[in-house]
Amino acid sequence: MLSSSDIRKQFVDFFCKKHGHTNVPSSPVVPLADPTLLFANAGMNQFKPYFLGTEKPASTRVANTQKCIRAGGKHNDLDDVGKDTYHHTFFEMLGNWSFGDYFKREAIAWAWELLVEVWMLDPTRLHVTVFEGDPANGIPRDDEAAGFWKAVGVPPDRVHLGNKKDNFWEMGATGPCGPCTEVHYDATPDRSGGPLVNAGSDKVVEIWNLVFIQFNRNEDQTLTPLPAMHVDTGMGFERITKVIQGVNSNYDTDVFQPIFAAIQKVTGAAPYGGVLDDLKDTAYRVIADHIRTLTFALTDGAAIGNDGRNYVLKRILRRAERYGAQVLGTKEPFLHALVPTVVELMGSAFPELKANPAKVRSAIYAEEEGFLRTLKRGIKLFDDVAAKMRAEGRTQVSGAEAFKLHDTYGVLIDITQQMAQEEGLTVDADGFQKLIDMQGGPGRKNAVVAAIQGELPPTDDAAKYSYVQVEATVLGWVKDNAVVRTGALAAGDSVALLLDRTNFYGEQGGQVGDQGIITTAAGASFEVEDTQRLGETVLHVGTLDHGTLTVGDRVLLNQSVGHRVDVMRNHTATHLMNLALRQVLGGDVDQRGSLVDENKTRFDFTHDRPLTADQLREVEDRVNRGVIRDQVVQAAVMPLEEAKQLPGVRAVFGEKYPDPVRVVMVGTDNPAHLTADMSVEFCGGTHVPRTGTIGLFKLVSQEGVAKGVRRVTAVTGRAAYADAQARGAVLDELTGRFHCKPDELPGRIDALQEQLKKLQEQLKKGAAADLGGVIDKLLEAAPTLGGATVVIGQLPEGTTTDAARAQVDRVRQKVGSSFVVFGWTEEGGKVPFLAAMTPELVKKGVKAGDVVKQVAAVAGGSGGGKPDLAQAGGKDATKLSEALAKARELAGQLLK
Repeated sequence: MLSSSDIRKQFVDFFCKKHGHTNVPSSPVVPLADPTLLFANAGMNQFKPYFLGTEKPASTRVANTQKCIRAGGKHNDLDDVGKDTYHHTFFEMLGNWSFGDYFKREAIAWAWELLVEVWMLDPTRLHVTVFEGDPANGIPRDDEAAGFWKAVGVPPDRVHLGNKKDNFWEMGATGPCGPCTEVHYDATPDRSGGPLVNAGSDKVVEIWNLVFIQFNRNEDQTLTPLPAMHVDTGMGFERITKVIQGVNSNYDTDVFQPIFAAIQKVTGAAPYGGVLDDLKDTAYRVIADHIRTLTFALTDGAAIGNDGRNYVLKRILRRAERYGAQVLGTKEPFLHALVPTVVELMGSAFPELKANPAKVRSAIYAEEEGFLRTLKRGIKLFDDVAAKMRAEGRTQVSGAEAFKLHDTYGVLIDITQQMAQEEGLTVDADGFQKLIDMQGGPGRKNAVVAAIQGELPPTDDAAKYSYVQVEATVLGWVKDNAVVRTGALAAGDSVALLLDRTNFYGEQGGQVGDQGIITTAAGASFEVEDTQRLGETVLHVGTLDHGTLTVGDRVLLNQSVGHRVDVMRNHTATHLMNLALRQVLGGDVDQRGSLVDENKTRFDFTHDRPLTADQLREVEDRVNRGVIRDQVVQAAVMPLEEAKQLPGVRAVFGEKYPDPVRVVMVGTDNPAHLTADMSVEFCGGTHVPRTGTIGLFKLVSQEGVAKGVRRVTAVTGRAAYADAQARGAVLDELTGRFHCKPDELPGRIDALQEQLKKLQEQLKKGAAADLGGVIDKLLEAAPTLGGATVVIGQLPEGTTTDAARAQVDRVRQKVGSSFVVFGWTEEGGKVPFLAAMTPELVKKGVKAGDVVKQVAAVAGGSGGGKPDLAQAGGKDATKLSEALAKARELAGQLLK
């Protein structure tokens, strides 16, 4: 039997060795450079620029296996995972592509050859679908594809027509699109699965989709033929492995079985049984799927957090953790212990998994540990809600109840829905969402990408690194998302100007675009407010201030020197800061994004805790030492593979780099002289010629942006000088107030703090004395029941819990065996309660936790704790006296 590794290799070898394709490595599953995607969800994602025509491919035939995640966004299989045997949040997609090379005939013939002749699948079990046509758009039935299938041996009764939903692929509302043909495998015992094609059955499952990209969807939804036609195929690796290995489901293959073995070992659960409606087996499937997603996503640069893709990962982890705790009986974090199995199983195919699995495991453990603190209480609350619903005859969890689970206990809505479904209940998701919207829900930021209609001309931007004035020709402009190639602009028109060449830098790689002025000899003046890059085109975004501008006019381009120099200062400082952070925090610090503009440099990097004051000071010192040394800054262009071997070279994780690549070096103009302690990065941005131009570097803030990711913001040059002036003014004001020298200021502040501390202690002693008087009066009136002194009463408003606990100790010292319950009010109407029992009462079964829970319930609250000491909180201050009466009633019952 072929192993999954054999199947993966045979696919790539078939296309690359036999049919002239180039093996292109999988892109990261976290598309940091594509704001339109949460995760890479198809093999074609990294090739989008080729389909859009904004970039030219190095090879017209490529093949690979692509890491994919479908969890969130348009493509979301999260809810199906575990319920069936063929949907996954993480999966591999085997694919082959043609960019204007071969088309339907070859793609179909090779697909059949691989499936039937190489893998020797039973041809009588293969069904295919072709597009049934779309008369409204003038698209005929795809008889061409049907004919090619019949030519390779597929009988007409196994060629089915598919609708637009199943057999017409579109990149988006506009853009490249085309019909597709799918291959389905019939696993029914008697090969009778024809009617089950595209019916959602696990007996007949799609295994390969061949997309023929031949149209462009226009803004008015009409279709026009593309100048070049492409092929984009995708085959589910897990599904084809199941078919070839002849097992009942994807989860029965060697892709998942080692993970199941690890789950059983870690959790001690009963073995996986492969039953669909068994919660234990569902838990196995969910956990195995989700740990693959988490391991790959965290390896490729994501984090677990509260926004976007990071929030999706939080949902995934908590779903898996809930199954472990509630179904498999785990008590401690366990998901992290499965990471080594995933790395061992898939590290050969995806070597990046081996880079730092300890960091991945640590990130998972930290989230598990935090969630487990509240999960048990959350599950208990859900059980209470479910019991209450049954008593009331309700079958739907209210939005408010679901929101409380989410907001108070971190039980996300999909987990609540899972638990409800398992109990035969539903959830008011709309009501929940309204409450989320009122507080500002997670992951609500959506990227909007404008679709420019029309062909964009390429721009020669070789002069973008120089300061020399450039002369160019106006080729047109973009207005209202349409390319205009004729006519004229009048004063006041705002457009994105298209030129044949430019010296303006278009925004990319985290650096903002240039600003400046474009003029004509006739006196027209176009102010460039921003410069953007789209593929091979540079767009000069701005407004024609005066004059007219016509297609074909010759223009002069003048950059805003002040703006550009400020940006350059910040960009070079970013490189120095990147090096300094690695030196101060350790070499495993990785860049996770940056923003360089004229005002600041903002830098995101991997680190699991805030930087200390000493670490921040050391980073600043290292950068400024580099500035003072006035080091040379030089860029060199070299082959990508050669550049990867340079000592200490850094690249942004997940970034796609061209070949050849531009390398920016600080401290030398010769790559042969580079050492590991120098700043050297792949970078296409603009930089100062020498570090001395930066002038001054100052860190102004740090913050956390996601679990394991920190952000620092810094300023340079004029902004750094202004920051130093502002800080100096504050220092001058403080030294004036304290009548001291700057170096004496810390001592004066320490002395002031010491005085405040003494005053606070005096106030605390006074409050304690007052509280002690209250307790003394309670003791004088305290009855004795069952040999124990019963001390129950109301403490002064604003009493702290620590102060109340101190009085509990005082009571025990004075009277020995005692039953103590205190209650008091706080600002905002809250009612804290504290209960305490001495050891001999606990031995008799009198427990503080049980008592305080019943007492707090009278005031609309809850709580609990240890048998000897417990606390709770009520919500209704008007019920305090009634609650304390309940405490006296309990004392009478329990101390008989």
